[in-house]
Amino acid sequence: MNSEHIPVIAVDGPSGVGKGTLCVLLAKHLKWHLLDSGAIYRVLALSAIKQHVALENELELAILAKKLLLRFISDETGVQVMLDDENVSAQLRLQEIGDAASKIASLPKVREALLQRQRAFRTSPGLVADGRDMGTVVFPQATVKIFLDASPQARAERRMKQLQKKKICAIYDEILHEIITRDERDRNRAIAPLRSATDAFLIDSTDLSIDEVFKQALNIINSKININV
Repeated sequence: MNSEHIPVIAVDGPSGVGKGTLCVLLAKHLKWHLLDSGAIYRVLALSAIKQHVALENELELAILAKKLLLRFISDETGVQVMLDDENVSAQLRLQEIGDAASKIASLPKVREALLQRQRAFRTSPGLVADGRDMGTVVFPQATVKIFLDASPQARAERRMKQLQKKKICAIYDEILHEIITRDERDRNRAIAPLRSATDAFLIDSTDLSIDEVFKQALNIINSKININV
């Protein structure tokens, strides 16, 4: 099948809204492939830090992006990210890596180097793509586009609870500041800024459980694809 005819569900939105959880649930339910585009940028950031490549060195980062030995492996716990055959999933969740990924994602040569790698995930029977520009840049003709949002305050509370469960010291005001700063950087970058596609369905998860978000997303998908999910 020509890849252009393979259905794509693009889920975009800022950090901390539950995109990752939603996309994993959708991919498992549909038995489709999953693309966590944010993980790709985080892997590149992690690799750059390990190899002492400056986060401002656009050319070296683009060269590194093309050489990444990256794989996603699904198991009973979710999706594991492998870099050079090392499971780096836990490292990618560190705040330092997330902030670094946001910085390098604003670099045009880096985005260009990773664009085709992301599009290559579009394979049969279908793809659920999680990111910030899936529906606007990577898959502009996606079959279904969803923009998942939530207030910065709700996202900060969720993040704080996640850290507390791991017995990591968390200060709400600092987390909120980091989220707002990252939002501003992602929304105002010159290349592929975070924004909702004009034909995307908006889901505000501020006051919704993940089950409620999942049900809304399934209703949207079924109305567009009619696959009786």
